[in-house]
Amino acid sequence: MRVLLVEDTVDVAEAIVSHFQMEGHVCDHAENVADARHFSATGDYDLVVLDINLPDEPGLNLLEWLRRRSDQVPVLVLTARMAVDDKIDALDLGADDYLVKPFEFRELDARARAIVRRRQGEANAVIETGNLRYDSSGRRLTVGGQPVGLTKRELIVLECFLANRGRVVRKEDLYARLFGLDGDAGINAVEVHVARLRRKLRGADLEIRALRGLGYQIMERPAEAMN
Repeated sequence: MRVLLVEDTVDVAEAIVSHFQMEGHVCDHAENVADARHFSATGDYDLVVLDINLPDEPGLNLLEWLRRRSDQVPVLVLTARMAVDDKIDALDLGADDYLVKPFEFRELDARARAIVRRRQGEANAVIETGNLRYDSSGRRLTVGGQPVGLTKRELIVLECFLANRGRVVRKEDLYARLFGLDGDAGINAVEVHVARLRRKLRGADLEIRALRGLGYQIMERPAEAMN
């Protein structure tokens, strides 16, 4: 998952960025609305975590700007204020959920997963297709009932493919989710992680196809290939 955190309190921002990175996610950090607009205009995100109180202008201005641009990226609003009107304003402007500071990272993770799933049209945390079963809450994968161990970056690639089943995923989009804006790995690093994931999915009813010049596509394996 690629996350944009918009938060000006240094210690809070460092803690959230560190947590997302430990979970295997890429997290870009903007300290104000102006920087956040720049990030959003130049990259695609799976989630925006947005503080309401920012130094240059209210955080809700960014939310309103995103929705005016028809950007439907999921937005989780952070607020230290308990007023009901603040929560209503955020939801009316298009926020997907809110979280009151201070909070536990377990709750941040759970709310983030839930709103991303809703935006992707998934009803619950478990995705099952053929003999493949993926539990996003525990980040556990089984194929034919057998557990499959994946690295954090392999999990990112898998989650991106499962969220876009049947659709083409560009190599550049995978790179952004794996390494972010400041990544110093070459674009071919994406091929390495996809190849490793493909090997671990042998025996699954899904296969990863490389489409020259376009990217990758995860599809159901043809019936004759499973026999």
